Amino acid sequence: MKVVKKGFKVLLWFISGIAGFLLLYVVSVLLISRIPVNSDVSQQSQEIDIFILSNGVHADIVVPVKSQVIDWSEKVKFEHTKAGDNDAKYLGFGWGDKGFYLSTPTWADLKFSTAFNAASGMSTAAMHCTFYEKMEEDAQCKKISITKEQYQKLVSFIQNSFQQKNEQIIKIETDAVYGNHDVFYEAKGSYNLFYTCNTWTNNALKAADQKASLWTVYDKGILYHYQ
Repeated sequence: MKVVKKGFKVLLWFISGIAGFLLLYVVSVLLISRIPVNSDVSQQSQEIDIFILSNGVHADIVVPVKSQVIDWSEKVKFEHTKAGDNDAKYLGFGWGDKGFYLSTPTWADLKFSTAFNAASGMSTAAMHCTFYEKMEEDAQCKKISITKEQYQKLVSFIQNSFQQKNEQIIKIETDAVYGNHDVFYEAKGSYNLFYTCNTWTNNALKAADQKASLWTVYDKGILYHYQ
C-alpha cells in the first residue's frame, strides 16, 4: 500500500509539473509576443515590397522573384516545381520541421511521433518555397515596403537558412508537395517548442530591421504588430 501511495504521489507531481510548464509556456507565448521590436522603424525610402502571408497557423515571408538585389529563380528554380511556371512574380519562404512538412499534408495525418520529434527538436528542418503570380493584401497578408539595404539583410538571413552543397541549395526529392507551384529544400536548424516556423519568420523580420515580436512561436504574435 505504501508503495502504491508513493507511486501515486510521484505521478501526481509529474502531472502537476507538466501542467505547470504548459501553463507557463502559454502565458509566456501570449505576453512576450506582444512586446515589440523595431516599432519605430522608418517608412522612408521604400523601394521593395515584401509580404507576411499566413494560412492561419504558419506565416511565410514572400518576396519578389526578381529585384535589383537578387534573382531568386537562379537558386529556387521554376523547374523544381510540378508546374515549372516561370511567370511567377513572387516567392514565399517558410522554414519548418522536415518531418511535419513531408508527412502531414493535413492535420488528420498528424502522428504522435511526428509531433513529438518536432516539439523536442529531434528532427531536421526544411524550407518550403512557393511561387505566386500575385499577392493580395488582407487580414492574413500584410505588405511591407523596405529599402534595398534592409532587403539585402533579409536575403542574407534567408540564404543562410538553407543547407548548401557546392554553393547550391539542396532540393528534397519528394512528391509530398502541397500543389503545383511549391518545392522543398534542406534547411539548417531544428524545430522545437521554442523555435518554430513562426519564430523563423519573426527573426527574418528582425534581420530586415522591421517590426516584429521580441519572441513568438505563433503567427498571430507577428500579425499583432501589423494590425
